Amino acid sequence: MRQPIIRLFVMLALLITAGCGFHPRGTTQVPKELRTMIFTSGDPYGPLARTVRQQLRLNNIQIVSDSKAKRADLPTLRLGGEMSGRDTASVFISGTTAEYQLVMTVTAQVLLPGKGLYPISTTVYRSFFDNPNAALAKDAEQDMIMQEMRERAADQLVRKLLTVHAAVASNKDTLPQSDIPAPGAEAPETPSSSATSLQ
Repeated sequence: MRQPIIRLFVMLALLITAGCGFHPRGTTQVPKELRTMIFTSGDPYGPLARTVRQQLRLNNIQIVSDSKAKRADLPTLRLGGEMSGRDTASVFISGTTAEYQLVMTVTAQVLLPGKGLYPISTTVYRSFFDNPNAALAKDAEQDMIMQEMRERAADQLVRKLLTVHAAVASNKDTLPQSDIPAPGAEAPETPSSSATSLQ
């Protein structure tokens, strides 16, 4: 009696997850016309370009080398720059910074043959505790956090390929602009709470 009930629950769980469009993390249902593309970057061996290339391959996108004979029939993903910045999130009672909010903005362009150029960008935020007593560990931790931010940004860029496909399908020339300012850019004045003080 117990076996059929367990089987029923397992089948019900499978049907629910299949019906809601659930996919394992790290995979995006990329449209067929974007599954083979040319990937270009100003720094092809830099950490950001390697991370984006790895994320494209994880999502079953075939990367074609950009040879001298340009392929006019394939879409191109042009990776732009990586802008990083940090803001003070909290301070110690002495007035020194206790915690930073790290901000990374990554820009790219998708060139679709005969359809136009579509700019995409993504911004990732992380907090980082600034421990003045462990300078070497702090630097190593910050490097790890920056790499995690690159991985998250690369994942979001691949997901934004869906918005490019939707814009092409609805015959839009541009994508909606983000309200998030780039690091270092002037943000509109908004009321905010004061920084937290730690002891």
